[in-house]
Amino acid sequence: MVKLMNFLPRAALLVLATLSSVVKADLEVTSPSSSVWWVAQSQNVLSWTCQNTTITSFGVLINNTDPKVLVSPMAIISIQQNFDCSIVVTQDQASQPAGTGWTILLVNPVNLTDVYATSQEFEIKPLGSLYPSQVTPSANASSQTASSTGTASTTKSTSAAVSTKGLGWGMVAGAVAGAFGMML
Repeated sequence: MVKLMNFLPRAALLVLATLSSVVKADLEVTSPSSSVWWVAQSQNVLSWTCQNTTITSFGVLINNTDPKVLVSPMAIISIQQNFDCSIVVTQDQASQPAGTGWTILLVNPVNLTDVYATSQEFEIKPLGSLYPSQVTPSANASSQTASSTGTASTTKSTSAAVSTKGLGWGMVAGAVAGAFGMML
């Protein structure tokens, strides 16, 4: 009986550790990716799978495989709520130079070395480049024009420019609420 009592806590810990790694595996960065790039000094979309995970929030880091470009991962968002499913990352949050080998890390906000998910390597294209097909080509010009005219215009043009394909309801609802607020 004593041997069984010692075994059960160890078995329970093993099961919990296994479940923890499965939960983390359910969180995945979907954009940017090897086929969806960002544009330097511009607003870019970060999206992730948010439906099948128990993770409620995470931090967002950006990293580069070349230590000459970036020595270690850099925090760009300290705490991001999972239910949003996607956000627009502004040029003030992430102003990395154009280049290849970039990755996004979704991490435990309390322990940044506890990585929940890592994006595929992606490219940051030079300022003025067109966005991938998820965002209309005219959206690039709208975002750049709006950023010099003020916060309200930036929110409006960003909401209109970003395709709702793959975006979470939180962002869609926020865009509708922002547009409605501007009408009042």
